[in-house]
Amino acid sequence: MKEELPAFYGLPSEVKFCTECAMSNQRPTSAVEFKHTKDSKKTTMNFDENDVCDACRTAEKKENIDWDKREQELIKLLDKYRRTDGGYDCLVPGSGGKDSAYQAHVLKYKYGMNPLTITWPPILYTEYGYENWKNWIDKGGFDNYSFRRNGSVMKLLTKLSIENLFHPFQTFILGQKNLAPKFAAKFDIPLIFYGENEAEYGNPIADNSTSLRDKSYYSFNNIDEIYLGGLSVKEIQEKYDVRLSDLMSFFPPTQKELENKDIEVHYLGYYLKWTPQEVYYYATENTGFKARPFRTQGTYSKYNSIDDKIDDLHYFTTYIKFGIGRATYDASQEIRNKHITREEGQALVRRFDGEFPDKYFSNIMEYIDMEEDEFFKLTDKFRSPHLWAKVDGEWKLRHNVNKTGVND
Repeated sequence: MKEELPAFYGLPSEVKFCTECAMSNQRPTSAVEFKHTKDSKKTTMNFDENDVCDACRTAEKKENIDWDKREQELIKLLDKYRRTDGGYDCLVPGSGGKDSAYQAHVLKYKYGMNPLTITWPPILYTEYGYENWKNWIDKGGFDNYSFRRNGSVMKLLTKLSIENLFHPFQTFILGQKNLAPKFAAKFDIPLIFYGENEAEYGNPIADNSTSLRDKSYYSFNNIDEIYLGGLSVKEIQEKYDVRLSDLMSFFPPTQKELENKDIEVHYLGYYLKWTPQEVYYYATENTGFKARPFRTQGTYSKYNSIDDKIDDLHYFTTYIKFGIGRATYDASQEIRNKHITREEGQALVRRFDGEFPDKYFSNIMEYIDMEEDEFFKLTDKFRSPHLWAKVDGEWKLRHNVNKTGVND
């Protein structure tokens, strides 16, 4: 009888690949992105009886949507909240990447809204990412708040996230997600707009219209239940002498902050057909967005998630933990949008997935005060046995989309 190898992070022990794109059933959903450990119960994307992933089924459904009707729904929503007194009537969080640049520009210049843009800055800006942010504001023409959280705490939490979760962006994502409702409440802005619905990438389909008053995610009642970088708030305070006030920017708004506030969250991708390449072209033409001047390590693209030096390392950690690298994410999205075939996607995954991002690696290790050897030791610690095998001293995936893995 074949021995079943341990699967970390609550991942399925049997590895499957979508028959339409390049994604595997090991992809975690964002709903549990923030607390996973080696032993946690993690939810992964669904595959149907034909081994087709949720994201591909969502892409198929998009082709049958009446987008003219959806746009009329958007116009009706915006007409309800559009202000003529000069006040902000919607909020767009973002860094000036292609998505947020497109969102803000369309809302302001096509639909006549007055968006406030807000930015939770990257941990370590790339030079071109910083230029894109400035172009978004200056050439695009938007008011913007860039929130500079406590730098020493951000550095500590980033290091803890790597050490305890092997997830460089865990606390960054929490702060980024929680900033929007706080600013909307502060400025009495009734609408928050994100870009694509999370279902586009295989996460559970989120309600397009969400009232913050109805969602406990956006407020907290028991601070003891909140973990940052794999540690409880109490542990961080006691072990690292960090004040509660220095952690508040990472938390959701309190019930008091949301009191008497009627704030809705919407996805622009629900109303307007969202194609990443088209969004990129739009942002380039209208806000001065520029792609990376070189290929992103770990994939073949140049314009996705390029504002933070830690982006590339983050995708490397997903490759280690889930067997899914950046090329898999990019190729799967382009297969769904019919820009490449599955065979072309498989070839791109074979060539680029798992490439180590060494360009900014030393810079990142210096920033968090970690020895490079320590990071590589962590890399092996976080490999799940059901995904990885060591062959002649070299780690190899047991299964891959090209069916050339150790156990394929």
